[in-house]
Amino acid sequence: MRLRPLIAGNWKMNCTIEESLNLVTELLELTKDNTSTEILITPPFTSLQKVGELIKDSNIRLGAQNMHAETNGAFTGEISGKMLKSVGCEYVIIGHSERRGLFCETDKIVNKKTHSALRENLKPIICVGETIEEKEAGETLTVITRQVSRALEGFDSDLIKDITIAYEPIWAIGTGKSAAPAEAEEIHKFIRGLLSELFGTFADVVRIIYGGSVKADTIDTLMAEENINGALVGGASLNAKDFARIANFS
Repeated sequence: MRLRPLIAGNWKMNCTIEESLNLVTELLELTKDNTSTEILITPPFTSLQKVGELIKDSNIRLGAQNMHAETNGAFTGEISGKMLKSVGCEYVIIGHSERRGLFCETDKIVNKKTHSALRENLKPIICVGETIEEKEAGETLTVITRQVSRALEGFDSDLIKDITIAYEPIWAIGTGKSAAPAEAEEIHKFIRGLLSELFGTFADVVRIIYGGSVKADTIDTLMAEENINGALVGGASLNAKDFARIANFS
């Protein structure tokens, strides 16, 4: 079964409110005829409400780059899923390698955030991936198995349909390097098999997307692979023409 592709832009810590609105205004025009792909953008927290108002009733969905596992409380500087939902977010990225590496997020934290996101009716995009050291040591599949399994502990099969897995090899993020399409497909196929072991046929509706230096000139070959259901795009999502080309892949 061919799933509807998801092309998601992770803006990271970039764009003021004005810059965000300018970027989205251009993107809306460039993707207005695209009905075959689900397009998602995740601006910084400060831009979410204004961007959400601008893309309301359009073909572009709104998401956030992170969230706290608790609904409210004494967590200075944090944002809850309930807050994200209130400004129109439908998706949230969880467990990005920069969150894991720079902010010490563990598999347990990723699991708690995923449970919290679904309670708030947010669709989590769970990021998994190996470092260059793990890749060179032949540990890629072990790392992926651990990260996926622990992220999804305690889930019933009927909740899986709202989860997306993003395979982002850490060695490819922001480096200009990218996994070859066949290499990425191999890992995506492995993740699909792992999900099938955990959740049976429910795994067939889970989108598995690729991230790691995705560019306009590489998207077509990536999306030609059977088990690659979309892309999580970093730097290229900050350029409306580049991101539109990725979203409008052929």
